[in-house]
Amino acid sequence: MPAETRTLAAKLPWNDRAGRLAPLKAAALALVSLPALHLLYRAVAGDLGARPLTEAIHVLGDWTIYLLLATLAVTPARRLLDWPKLIQVRRILGVAALAYILGHFALYVVDSRLDAGFVAKEIVLRVYLLIGFTALLGLVALGVTSTDGMIRRLGAIRWNRLHRLVYVITALALIHYFMQSKIDVSQPVLMTGLFLWLMGYRAMAARGRKDGLLPLLALSVAAALLAAAVEAAWYGLATGIGGWRPLLANLDFSYSIRPAWWVLAAGLGVTILAEIRRRMKEARVAPGRPAPGRA
Repeated sequence: MPAETRTLAAKLPWNDRAGRLAPLKAAALALVSLPALHLLYRAVAGDLGARPLTEAIHVLGDWTIYLLLATLAVTPARRLLDWPKLIQVRRILGVAALAYILGHFALYVVDSRLDAGFVAKEIVLRVYLLIGFTALLGLVALGVTSTDGMIRRLGAIRWNRLHRLVYVITALALIHYFMQSKIDVSQPVLMTGLFLWLMGYRAMAARGRKDGLLPLLALSVAAALLAAAVEAAWYGLATGIGGWRPLLANLDFSYSIRPAWWVLAAGLGVTILAEIRRRMKEARVAPGRPAPGRA
């Protein structure tokens, strides 16, 4: 393959640095494209309800949150599942989150009849829109600096410092999610609980506890309790009904399973997978037993 062709091939998002197809990157690219394709299919089929633009705006916003959390999940998954190649998909996930938030904002502008003045006024006057727009600008900054060339120009240390802004951006996106959800915040609470687990893991890893059954169990329980507390605080502040009733709702399974339990289940699932992976790795490196009759 000529050098120029090889260089071009290496820039394709589904190839590795040598210009060869990278199955993991290709699979990630296909997966992040599916929600947009499904949304397009629903739009063509007229399946977006009475307010199609509003529904599309919400779908794209939801997937921005999901992809941001998936981006943050790459580092814990690499360590806990001993899957170093997973780093290949982090840029794809991050750029996909940028694409979805840009689509989210573009459709909002279309829904506002392309009135730039009105959009600017709404962003200034409505706090939840200002928060969301700040998150968008942050993601644009990260997207622009996500290339190999920008990493070289900024240097690894400055680049890493800049890209830690993804933690703040995700937090802002979650606040925006809460504020636009209004009455039912079950989904934002679930996403917040997962975010707390991911951030808790980073705090734990910074102190040298990157794995281990008991630390991961404690982290999972803590994230679930914090999710329940966030839900109770939100309903207490937003509705004035007090925080105890939402807290007690976590013990009532007759209506629905509250988000805190799903956070706990997700954390326990990761803990179990990490423990299985650790034991398998230990079994591979353990000295072999002597064959029968040779003891």
